[in-house]
Amino acid sequence: MAKKIDEEALGEAYNRALALEKAGDVDAAVAAYEEVLAIDPDDHGGAAVRIAAMGRGETPVRAPDAYVETLFDQHAEVFEDVLVEQLGYHVPMLVRQRLQALKLGPFKRLLDLGCGTGLTGGALRDLCADMTGIDLSEKMVEIAHEKDLYETLFVAEVEDFLDDNDEEAFDIITATDVLPYLGALEPLFFGAAENLAPGGLFIFSSETLPEETLAGRAYMVGPHQRFAHADAYVRERLAATGFELVEITDINVRMEDGQPTPGHLVIARYIG
Repeated sequence: MAKKIDEEALGEAYNRALALEKAGDVDAAVAAYEEVLAIDPDDHGGAAVRIAAMGRGETPVRAPDAYVETLFDQHAEVFEDVLVEQLGYHVPMLVRQRLQALKLGPFKRLLDLGCGTGLTGGALRDLCADMTGIDLSEKMVEIAHEKDLYETLFVAEVEDFLDDNDEEAFDIITATDVLPYLGALEPLFFGAAENLAPGGLFIFSSETLPEETLAGRAYMVGPHQRFAHADAYVRERLAATGFELVEITDINVRMEDGQPTPGHLVIARYIG
């Protein structure tokens, strides 16, 4: 049986940690976030990624499921307005543009990882006969369901789904805005390879940081608590899991504090 969380103590520690982080007192903020983790080991508030964003502790291999689920459940209702209108997020339309420019498609079966409210599904609906969407946030999936875009929807963590799925292979897998919540990419890339038909496409967006900031690291948690990946690491992991690169495009993923967030849009083909 799960241990009941002391919500009051958790809220107090978390708010104190945020205030200390904002004030620039890194040592005290880290200590407060460690208190948060002790009260809530599942880490609904993402304390581990906040510690890593301040350059302390071990960089987690991915954002905690409880954190991602809570984050997106909380923002489900306003998600599209904030992401598209306020943050200028247009990755799904960029995916469509690149597929059309490269004359790729139409597709039989699409798997949309981290489908959210269905932004990518909406952009690609007329290019795909059958679409399956996966998201960790039940509230996001409910909104996607209301749009009637997908033949099938699942509430699941993407790596777990890829590991467990034994349905017919897909000929295209998309993962827009998924990599910023994952550090190590092997489980995702390997899982995508396992679920693609030979010659199938894997399309995803990632965020990155300047080489001097990454300082030789494959990935790190950036200033906005999202993972940034080195271009070389993405390329190397794709090759290691049976993909050939079709193209890698420099993009602005979103605006953050009035500044563009640099990243990549990657199209890879599974060759086995």
